[in-house]
Amino acid sequence: MTTINEHNQLIKTARVTGIWYLLLAITGVFGFMVFNSQVYSPDANETLNNLIENQSTARIRLLFEFGIIISQALTAIWFYRLFKGINDWAALATAIWGTVNSSIILISAISMGVAIKLSSSNLIADNLIIIETLQAIIANAWLIGGLFFGLWLLPFGYIITSSKRMPVWLGRILILGGFGYIISTFLSYGGFSADWVGYFQIPASIGEFWMIGYLLIFGIRPAENS
Repeated sequence: MTTINEHNQLIKTARVTGIWYLLLAITGVFGFMVFNSQVYSPDANETLNNLIENQSTARIRLLFEFGIIISQALTAIWFYRLFKGINDWAALATAIWGTVNSSIILISAISMGVAIKLSSSNLIADNLIIIETLQAIIANAWLIGGLFFGLWLLPFGYIITSSKRMPVWLGRILILGGFGYIISTFLSYGGFSADWVGYFQIPASIGEFWMIGYLLIFGIRPAENS
C-alpha cells in the first residue's frame, strides 16, 4: 500500500512538472517565436522605432521573457523532485543546468527592460548605439543559454533510458536533442549561420513535446521491482 501511495504521489509530481514544462513551451513559442520579431530587428534603428511606436508589444515580449525564466526554473526544480529518488546526481544536474539557463535568460530580460526605458529618452543618436549593444546581449544570452539548455536535457534523458520509468526512445531523443543544442551553439559561434544549423535542435523539440505529453497524460511508470 505504501508503494502504491508513493507512486501516486510521484504521478502527481510528474503532472505538476508537465504543467510547468508546458508553460515553458507556451511562453517560449509566443515570446521568442511570435513577439520577438515584432520588436527586435537586426537593424538597430528599426528596433528603436518598434520600441517607440509599439511599446505595448515590447512590454508583452518582456512579460513572456519573465514567463520563460520562471517556468524554466520551476520545471528544473520539479524535475529534481520527480527524479531524485531514481538517480539523485542526474536529478541534481538537471536542476542546476536548468536554473543556470534560466539565469542566463534573465540577462536577456534585463536588456529588454533597459531597451524599453531608453526608447522613452530623447537622445536618439546615443540610444541607437546602446540599443544595438542591448540587442547583441539579448541574442548572445539566448545563444549561450543553448549550451545549458542542451546540458539539462542530457541527465533526464539518461534517467529515462537507464530507469525505463518512461519510454526509452523518449530518453534517447532527449539526449540526442541535448547534444544537438550544444553542437548548434558551437557552430553558431564558429561562424556558421546557415539555416541547417537549426536542424540540430529538431530532436530536442520533438523530445520536449513528447515529454510534456507523457508527463501530463501518464505521469511516470512504477519501478520495475515494485
